[in-house]
Amino acid sequence: MSIRYPLLNRELGILGFNERVLAQAADPAVPLLERLRFICITSSNLDEFFEVRMAGLQEQMRDNPGALSPDGMSLQHVYELVVERAQRLVHRQYRMLHDIVLPALEQEGIYFHGTDSWNEAQTAWARQYFLDELLPVLTPIGLDPAHPFPRVLNKSLNFVVELEGKDAFGRQAMMGIVQAPRALPRLVRMPQELSGFQHGFVLLGSLLQRFVGELFPSLVVRSCNQFRITRNSELFVDEDEITNLRVALQGELPARHLGNAVRLEVSADTPVHLVKRLLDESALSDKDCYYVDGPVNLVRLMQLPEKVDRPELKFVPHIPAIPKRIATGGNLFDVIDQGDVLLHHPYESFQPVLELLLQAANDPNVVAIKQTIYRTGTDSPLMDALMQAARNGKEVTVVVELLARFDEETNINWASQLEAVGAHVVYGVVGHKCHAKMMLIVRRVPVDGRMTLRRYVHLGTGNYHPRTARMYTDFGLMTSEQRICEDVHHVFQQLTGIGGELQLHEMWQSPFTLHPRLVESIRAEAEAARAGRKARIVAKMNALLEPTVIDELYEASKAGVKIDLIVRGVCSLQPGVPGLSENITVRSIVGRFLEHHRIYYFYAGGAENVYLSSADWMDRNLFRRVEVAFPIHDRRLKRRVIAEGLSALLGDNQSAWLMQSDGHYRRRRPGKASRNAQLSLLTKFCS
Repeated sequence: MSIRYPLLNRELGILGFNERVLAQAADPAVPLLERLRFICITSSNLDEFFEVRMAGLQEQMRDNPGALSPDGMSLQHVYELVVERAQRLVHRQYRMLHDIVLPALEQEGIYFHGTDSWNEAQTAWARQYFLDELLPVLTPIGLDPAHPFPRVLNKSLNFVVELEGKDAFGRQAMMGIVQAPRALPRLVRMPQELSGFQHGFVLLGSLLQRFVGELFPSLVVRSCNQFRITRNSELFVDEDEITNLRVALQGELPARHLGNAVRLEVSADTPVHLVKRLLDESALSDKDCYYVDGPVNLVRLMQLPEKVDRPELKFVPHIPAIPKRIATGGNLFDVIDQGDVLLHHPYESFQPVLELLLQAANDPNVVAIKQTIYRTGTDSPLMDALMQAARNGKEVTVVVELLARFDEETNINWASQLEAVGAHVVYGVVGHKCHAKMMLIVRRVPVDGRMTLRRYVHLGTGNYHPRTARMYTDFGLMTSEQRICEDVHHVFQQLTGIGGELQLHEMWQSPFTLHPRLVESIRAEAEAARAGRKARIVAKMNALLEPTVIDELYEASKAGVKIDLIVRGVCSLQPGVPGLSENITVRSIVGRFLEHHRIYYFYAGGAENVYLSSADWMDRNLFRRVEVAFPIHDRRLKRRVIAEGLSALLGDNQSAWLMQSDGHYRRRRPGKASRNAQLSLLTKFCS
């Protein structure tokens, strides 16, 4: 399809989101250790951006240099804009660390001891720690014709050491490389009596740089500098050509650490000739080099809040609520039979979802359980419950998405464990990642004096991951409404078997009906507005990129439909353009929790259709994944979704960023009354 209307650039939009995340570190309303955590989150996000988006952009530039990006810019121009903006973001990140966060931590008795400030006793302690804990596990590599430059692992901490003198074999020493094993702690606590601070730490990099000469005896160390290489981390598996996806993935995973280099990070004082050598060895240009004033991997500072027992410097812990209907600990199937149950995480606990599965695993009347898994973590009680159900003789079928990025190895391990206890494990459909969040339980129940089978379903907007359920905002629905349950059954049939498309009663499904139904719903609102009737669209998601949907939203805006979009991350739509999108607002909410649920609201002549979904409005979600959107029929629950998932965020004036028509964001400032949606929901559910 040709694009009729303007689109904003995806890569720049992702960097813009990370600028908003980093802004949390400068917010005095955010507890100090959480501000450090936001700096670390920004680093983690940037790592993935370079591993995936920048790697993809560089590949496109090599393969098709004349191509244009979806926004119409040349790939070279996009690359230059991305580099410029990423460099500014990294610079701002380190300035925020040094100028704001570290001085504030020092005032609170939390201090990082740099080598230039060590006294004699501290130096002696540090030297002994290096000799006892680091020296035995470090392997220096001297560079000469017999020892070529090593292919350093993706995102590993390394040191380039400039040397002078001759080694034991009489060779002239010039340069060495030292890689810090991942198992080594990046933060080392200094004894309080030596530190003088309640919480004193030394960075691993400081220890290595100070005592690296121990690794090169009899040689003079002229310089020692940190560096880090980020590599393309996409896996290359041709699903059409292989016969066993799991085996093929297991073969590919080790190569992820050794993909093509896309970024070099070096300490700011690294000599120019060493930087050039590192760039040449990595086949990178000067623009791919990022000079950092501090540790090259800020993500590892994420350990600090866990090492420091200062609750007043962290967010107040919250205990997710258990809905009153199920707080008594009774039979959840009876509760669901009495009416649908809506759970709003993280304000409400994920435990009822686990409890439903555990009850199913141990209920003699349950005959079958079907479950999708995208991300669940390495230590998942949900997976334990599924394996217990299989051991108890239930018919357990699990659709495990092996290609969930960066969770491939974890999911491979779970698939093996499930198969070992007799569960049926399938890997979905070739070419379509299974991103839908579904649990289906089939149970015998008495009806009119005889036993019959009834289905129970849990559907969600987020993963079956107990840890992220405490950090991400998501909705989950438990229901026994048979039309929805039959729809879920049909989706599982498509995922596990072979056959034609099955018609769904209530749900929308990618890659079949979700996109057409979205377009129909948007057009219906536009028609209503043209006829002079009330029309309204409110949608919440993580990303908005799909050109057809964006075109339809522009047309609806031109027709007079009031459209409010809550898009946490990248958005290619331009709001507020006269004659095109003046009726559209876009806002991003960035706060304590990661906004993650997808909600679609259409006024629909007063019917107020509300759908919850696993799908963002992106090409991949609408055309290349298995996703579902499910309606909320219960009027009380529908009002809750509208109030808690949409209206609260539209009213937020503390965590909201308003998108301008040029793609930049302006932070919304509180008026007379400050409103924070996440804080209000925490107060409502958890106080």
